[in-house]
Amino acid sequence: MDSKSTVVVTGFGPFRQHLVNSSWEAVKELSKRGLGKTIDLHIMQLPVVYQKAKEQVFKIWTTLQPLLTVHVGLASSAKAIIILEQCGKNKGYKEMDACGFHPEGGCCMLDGPEKIESTINMKTLWKNISVEGIDIIFSRDAGRYICDYTYYASLYYGNGRAAFIHVPPLSKSVTADSLGKALQTIILEMLKQCGEERE
Repeated sequence: MDSKSTVVVTGFGPFRQHLVNSSWEAVKELSKRGLGKTIDLHIMQLPVVYQKAKEQVFKIWTTLQPLLTVHVGLASSAKAIIILEQCGKNKGYKEMDACGFHPEGGCCMLDGPEKIESTINMKTLWKNISVEGIDIIFSRDAGRYICDYTYYASLYYGNGRAAFIHVPPLSKSVTADSLGKALQTIILEMLKQCGEERE
């Protein structure tokens, strides 16, 4: 039997006015589609709670030891735009989470660098893909909330082998199915980059 590579993809649970979080809906659709025969895909919902999300990310890296972990989050301001995030930031977390907490000192990892870059080159990725009906952009600022915090923790624990994708809210033009398909396209392209690294 040939060994499969493990890929973990996470979405977030409900928060504030978002009773349905498009990130989790998109991830569920992705899991129906899968990432091909060579990839063992695990999906997981993270809570919009700093400490709990960080603990779950730590568990992902220590127990599943994936080739790549992709976190998907909701960008509530984004209209039919998917945002590929290049890096996570360590400090500046002042906004309260779903439990009314924010990290001590607004910091993710006390001994961590200011920011950590993904080993995935988002700019290259952005040039190589197109998704029907949805614009894709790339960014170097994941927004200093749970998304950015989770991303930083994952980059820290996973030595940069993490990626973050912001998806728009669901609407008539943006369905969970279309987002799931977009995630599949994007993550398969990310895996090509991982493959190039391994060869």
